[in-house]
Amino acid sequence: MNPGTHAMVSSAGPPAHLDPVGVMAFRLTDVSITPDPSQLPGGQVLQNLMNGLDSWALALALVGLVIGAAAWALGSHGQNYQQTYVGRKAVLISGLAALLIGAGPGIVNFFYHAGSGVH
Repeated sequence: MNPGTHAMVSSAGPPAHLDPVGVMAFRLTDVSITPDPSQLPGGQVLQNLMNGLDSWALALALVGLVIGAAAWALGSHGQNYQQTYVGRKAVLISGLAALLIGAGPGIVNFFYHAGSGVH
């Protein structure tokens, strides 16, 4: 083989002998993302919706905690073990729900940053 017939391949781009479609396909593989809700119409509306849903979810978790605590207390006072168990379970589930609601944005951000670190 003649050494002058080989195409030179640079690390900065696709081989020089590719057709324009191949060059375009090579460029499309370099994708990046920068989340910015202000770049879309309705970004602030979506943020307000998430804030409102967060508030409602925390209020419902508080209601579940209060009802569970009341059932736990009444079941314990009346020596009703089933009601005590259900009340205790409601308190624990409501507490975990509040924990997940509060930690939700941090958990999502953690996994987003962990995933964006992969190259």
